[in-house]
Amino acid sequence: MTRLTLAIDAMGGDFGPCVTVPAALQALESNPSLYLLLVGYPDTLSSLVAKADSALVARLQIIPAESVIANDAKPALAIRNSRHSSMRIALELVKEGKAQACISAGNTGALMGLAKLLLKPLDGIDRPALMTVLPHQQKGKTVVLDLGANVESDSAMLVQFAVMGAVMAESVLGIARPRVALLNIGQEETKGLETIREAAKILRDTPEINYIGYVEGNDLLTGKTDVLVCDGFVGNVTLKTMEGVVRMFLSLLKSSGDGQKSVWWVKWLGRLLQKRLAKRFGHLNPDQYNGACLLGLRGTVIKSHGAANLRAFAVAIEQAEQAVQRQVSQQIALRLEAVLPKSD
Repeated sequence: MTRLTLAIDAMGGDFGPCVTVPAALQALESNPSLYLLLVGYPDTLSSLVAKADSALVARLQIIPAESVIANDAKPALAIRNSRHSSMRIALELVKEGKAQACISAGNTGALMGLAKLLLKPLDGIDRPALMTVLPHQQKGKTVVLDLGANVESDSAMLVQFAVMGAVMAESVLGIARPRVALLNIGQEETKGLETIREAAKILRDTPEINYIGYVEGNDLLTGKTDVLVCDGFVGNVTLKTMEGVVRMFLSLLKSSGDGQKSVWWVKWLGRLLQKRLAKRFGHLNPDQYNGACLLGLRGTVIKSHGAANLRAFAVAIEQAEQAVQRQVSQQIALRLEAVLPKSD
């Protein structure tokens, strides 16, 4: 691919242009074939890129927007009033073929609704799902979805998530016949909500999916499964709980020993242990896997954490690059044609 063009909702998220613009410049520096369309208030964005390297600025275009969708806005109202907003314009650039993907740290519900409205779901998909790839202790990765796009999901939607997750694991992670599991409150077949049990029955009868049963929350990072499927409410709570624990653990590594009086060799041993533990568990830092892909659309959309810092938002841009280069949307569409009619 000689040229890759991405549209960024530069106003979205808790910090807006203060994070998105420096992250965009960092992404341009890392990838010479990358071109970015920054959507937002022209005066604000121009002032932030004014001192940047001219070679980078040459691969960047500012697209004017007149409004920003608030993080706390109700999705339905936000969508109705979204005209001329930075998020909508960024998605329209993808719809019009001027960009190959959109990245936003803005309102999740609005992004989900606008993406579905403008880009349309793939045939066989009721509602798109937010997906991320998490590292696990066996030095591999697990595809997890849905992470918040759909608070409630029926059995048919859970099956669709399973199909899309399996395609991601096979096509992007290179896992042959990936193991697929449903996140549940127990491993026994009789446990869980009726929708989960119904989805399990359909998946067991779908030979194209390597379904292995239920997995509990404590197996999230063990590598027991390659694809973990749940509804958006459970997935969002699970992900954010895990991220909070990991951030606390990593912060304790950095702060342990501060202000304590001890002999020199104890301090040296403590610092050595901190470095070893940080190296061993540093890959679990949430900043390194920021960016959830909205699967099931006729286009690529990446949702960044609203509170993402510069490093994390740069990772979200990189996720968009990879999704476009690996043609994730097209590969999912091909697999859906073969699998979903049979699973129905």
